[in-house]
Formats: sequence, structure tokens, C-alpha cells
Amino acid sequence: MSTNQIENEVLEAVENLTKKEQKPKKYDKVVKPIKIRGTHDVNIQPTTFGGKLLKGIWSYIIITVGTLFVACGIYFFKFPNHFTVGGVSSLSVVLANYFPISESQFMAIANALLLILGLIIFGKQFAIKTVYSSALLSVSTLVMEKLHPIIQPITGDKFLELLFTIGGIAIGSAILFSQEASSGGTDIIAMILKKFTNVNIGTALLLTDVILVILGGVAFGIEIALYSLCGLVIKSFIVDTVIDGINLNKCFIVVTDKADLLCEFINNELHRGATVSICRGSFTHDDKQMIITVLNRQQAALFKKFIKQNDNDAFTIITNSTDILGKGFRIV
Repeated sequence: MSTNQIENEVLEAVENLTKKEQKPKKYDKVVKPIKIRGTHDVNIQPTTFGGKLLKGIWSYIIITVGTLFVACGIYFFKFPNHFTVGGVSSLSVVLANYFPISESQFMAIANALLLILGLIIFGKQFAIKTVYSSALLSVSTLVMEKLHPIIQPITGDKFLELLFTIGGIAIGSAILFSQEASSGGTDIIAMILKKFTNVNIGTALLLTDVILVILGGVAFGIEIALYSLCGLVIKSFIVDTVIDGINLNKCFIVVTDKADLLCEFINNELHRGATVSICRGSFTHDDKQMIITVLNRQQAALFKKFIKQNDNDAFTIITNSTDILGKGFRIV
């Protein structure tokens, strides 16, 4: 056998051995996908099946609370006053004026039809949380109608009842939005319009709400239309305010000589991260360290107390932040 042949056989053997080593083992195929992996990133907690389950359960509890807020605002204040401040419930208010069927029953039928339409058009992309919230909203108003029928407004003050209508709907909707859910209804119509036209969701919702206000004015008079139009404006402000309150965090900018001490507290006690950089005072020209970190309200209170107790010379700026993108906060 020649030298070249020996070299070729050796190279072939090495290549085969390398391929075998690269081949995934059964252990890798079976265990790795379900293995729980920890992390040293202070902004990401280890993921476990139990943790995901509890997080999912808590999310649906919050969605349930938000949906019940919406249901109470609609049933106890919106239906008796015939307000048409947007949503399928407003269409139900108008139609119930012409047909011998209650607003709750109309809303349940309309929501069911829209859910079916949404599932047909969007398939698996259609959010299960929206399906749950929409179904719960229909069921809860029907139950309220059976347990406590309301024909007349609770008070004689329409503006007061408008505020409670908007308060219940806006707070509940904001809670739902915080969990990436909605109560369905006209939201589904807007999603369909966005899919098949160039109209964005915000414009589609505004168009449907304005049309419903006009229909309410035709059915119940100009006074109801003006109240409803006023309610639409108030609702947009309340929803934005509540969402900002839910997402509120505190941004700290701290200029200090004790960056190591403060960062140790942030990392080990608050389980958050921070960015540290060198800075220089424009008057003293002394070199210091600047810490930037973002904390929730509970963590912010603890950090402020720690700074006060351990670094009275620190210069601290605290600002409110509602849109935080990155690890430990909203996914980019």
C-alpha cells in the first residue's frame, strides 16, 4: 500500500469519527428541550413550568377583573342611559330600541358572531385571551340581567352616570390591554379592516365609534349623542392614564463616589441591572461615577431609602418612565 493510500484512509477515518461526535445523542434530543435552564442575568428569572403556569393563571385573573369592570360599566350605567360610547354594546343599545330583545342578548349574539368571524379569518393568530374576555363579558351581562334587571337609570344625573360608564369601561379596557387582551367586539372589526384594507386599527375604531354615536343620536336624540361624544373623548384620556399608571417605572440617574456599593444593592437586593459610566463635574472637575437604572415603584422606594442612609452626597435624578424596552421589562 502506498503512502498516499495510507494518508487517505487515515483522513477518511478521522472524518467519520468527527461526524459521529457531531451527531446529536438521544439524551440531547429528549432532555435538552425540556430541561430548565437558570440564568445569571439579574433581569431574567429562571424559567420553570410552575412559574409559567402561575404567571398564566395570574394573567387570566387580571383579565377577569378587567372584564368585570367593563361589564359593570356597560350594564349598570350604559344600557339604562342609552349611551353609545363605542363597542358592540353601543350597537346593542341602538338595536334593542327597535327589536323586542334586550341589550345583553344582542351583545352576546354579536360578540359570538364576531368571535367566529375572527377565528375563521385569523385562525391560530386570533388571541385566546380576547376570546376568553369577550365570552366572559357576554356571559356576565346576561347573568346580571337575570339577577338584577335594570330598566331605569340608577340616578337622575346623566353626566354622573356617563362618568361611571366611561370609568368602568376605560379602567377595564386598560387592564385588559396591559395583559395584551381586549374584550373583542369592534376591536375584531378593526382587525379585519386592517387585514383587508389600508386603514389602521386606530382609525377603524374611531370610524366605528363615530358611526355608533350618530346612530345613537338618531335613535335617542341629540342630547344622548352629545353625551356619548363627550364620553368618547373622556374614555381615551382615562385609558391612556390608567395604562401609563400600570406601566409606570422610576428611572434613576445617580452621580456618586460609591457606585460599587449602590450597584451591589441594585444587583443583589433589588435583582435589577444598572449601567455605570465615568463622568466629570463642570465646576469642580472631579471625576465621579454615574449610575443609570430603572426600577418599579416598590424597588424605587427601597433604593431611595438606601441612598439616603448610605450616600448623602449622591446627586440623584428620578423620573417617571412608562415605556421601557429591554430585558426584565417589555420585550423589544
